[in-house]
Amino acid sequence: MSYQLVWFKRDLRWQDHAALANAARRGPVRCIYVIEPEVWLQADAALQHFEFVKESLHELHKALASFGGGLEIHRGEISEVLAKIWHEAPFHQMGSHQETGNDFSYARDLKVQAWCKLHHVNWQEYPQFGVIRGLKNRNLWQTSWESFMALPLQNIKALHFYPSHTAHYFNLQNFIAPVHLKHNPRHRQKGGRSQAIATLRSFLSARSIGYRGGISSPLTAPDKCSRLSAYLAWGCISMREVVQQTRQQMALLPPQAKRHLAGLVGFQSRLYWHCHFIQKLESEPSIEYKNMHRGYDGLREANFNPDYFAALQHARTGWPMVDACVTMLKETGWLNFRMRAMLVSVAAYPLWLHWRPVGQWLATQFLDYEPGIHWNQMQMQSGTTGINTTRVYNPIKQAQDHDPQGHFVRWWLPYMRRVPDTFLFEPWLMPHDLQTQYGLVPGQDIIEPIVQLANATQQAKQLLHSRRQQPEVKKAKLAVVEKHASRKNFGHTTDKNKTSSKKLAKLSNACNSNSQLGFDF
Repeated sequence: MSYQLVWFKRDLRWQDHAALANAARRGPVRCIYVIEPEVWLQADAALQHFEFVKESLHELHKALASFGGGLEIHRGEISEVLAKIWHEAPFHQMGSHQETGNDFSYARDLKVQAWCKLHHVNWQEYPQFGVIRGLKNRNLWQTSWESFMALPLQNIKALHFYPSHTAHYFNLQNFIAPVHLKHNPRHRQKGGRSQAIATLRSFLSARSIGYRGGISSPLTAPDKCSRLSAYLAWGCISMREVVQQTRQQMALLPPQAKRHLAGLVGFQSRLYWHCHFIQKLESEPSIEYKNMHRGYDGLREANFNPDYFAALQHARTGWPMVDACVTMLKETGWLNFRMRAMLVSVAAYPLWLHWRPVGQWLATQFLDYEPGIHWNQMQMQSGTTGINTTRVYNPIKQAQDHDPQGHFVRWWLPYMRRVPDTFLFEPWLMPHDLQTQYGLVPGQDIIEPIVQLANATQQAKQLLHSRRQQPEVKKAKLAVVEKHASRKNFGHTTDKNKTSSKKLAKLSNACNSNSQLGFDF
C-alpha cells in the first residue's frame, strides 16, 4: 500500500499545514520529524530552541494521535533516515514546507533533493510564508504576498495513517537534548500551538490596544508586543492564519475603537515586513555570512576586539541600558525590536565588532531566531547593506527616552537599585566614596564603560561614511537596491529588465524609510 510522507521541520502545527492537508487528500500518511545532530551542532542553535521544539512536537503528536496515528521521531542525517524508511516501506510522494534557513539547512535540502531524484520520490515543497522561491523580479512581490495571505486556510478534518512502527512515535523520554547545547532561559515562552493561539487571541482582543506607542520601551513591550514571533519562527501557527484573524478583528471593531484599530494596522504592516526580510535571504543566501554590499568587506573584520565582545555577552559594558537588555535576554529569550537594534548598534559602532560573530551569539539568545530576519537586521543595523540610513542608537539616550525612572534597569540589574537618581544614566560618574556609602563596590558593581561612547561612536561613523562615499561603493549600491529594496509604495517599472537610476534612488529612499519601522511582534 502506497502512502504520503510528511516531513515536519520549522512548521510544528497541524492546522493550515499545506503538506499535511494535501497528503491527507491523497491517501494514507506517515508524519515524521527528524532530530538531525548536525542541525544542533550549528553555531546558531541553542538549548532553548531544542526544548521549544520538543514542547511543540509533543502537542503536535497528541493532535495527530486524535486522528488515529501519531508523529514519528527519527534521529540521524536526513537522507539516511529517508533511505531507511524507504527501504522498510517504499514511498513515492513526500511533502514539506519550504525553509529559508541557514547555510546548513540550504545545503541539507540540496542533498534531500538529490536523494529524492535518485529514488524517484516526488518531493513537493509548499510556501511557508509569503516568500517566493526563485523570485526573478521584486516588483510583483507585494501582489503575490497579498494573494498568498488571502488563500483559504488548509485545515484537516480527517487523516488516514499508514500502519507504521509505533516505536517511532513521539516519546518525551526519548527526546533528549544534545549535551553540548547551552542556554535555556528560565522565563522563556513555552512551545506549542495552544500557546500560540492563546497568545494571538489575547493580543488581538486586548493587548493590541497599546501596540502603537507601547512597543518601543522594554518596560511596556513585553505586554504590548504580540509575542507571536517565536510561534511564527517555529511554525506553531501560520502567517496566513495570523494575517486573516488580524483582518477579521479589524473588521469587527466599532468606529470609536480608533486606538485599537491603529494598533492592529501597525501590527499588520510588520507581518508584511516579516516576509519582506525573509525574501531577501531566500533571494541571496550569502547574506548570512557575507556583506550584502561587498564594498564593505574588510571594514571591521581585522579590528575585532574579543574583550569588547566578552563584555557585551556578560552584560559588563558599563552602560546600564545595554547590560540590562542583555540580562533580560538571557533570562527570557526575548527582547523588543528597538532594544535589539540598540544592542547591535552598540556592538557595531562604539565597540566596532563585526556583525557575524555577534549575530551568531544573538541567534542563540533569541528564542524567536528567524534566519531571514535576523541576518538582514544584523547587517542593516551594522550599516553593511549599503542601502539603509545609518542608525546609531545612543544607549544613554535610549535609557532617558524609554526608562526615565530606571524601573527597567533596576529590575534586571539589582546593583542599580542602590544608585541614586542623580547618577541613574551614567552611574560611573558617581564618586567612589558615595558608591561605598550606598553599599556599592567600586569597580565591581559600577564599572566604567569599556570605551568612551562619544569618541568611539564618532570614529566609527567616520570610518563607515568614508567607505560609503567611495565612488565604487556608491556605484555598487544600485545593484543592491534593485535586488532587495521594497516596492511597496511604488508602481511597477515600465521596462522589465532595467530600472532608471532615478527610480533606484527613489526605491532606496523608500527602503531607508520603511526599514526604520522595524517589525516588532
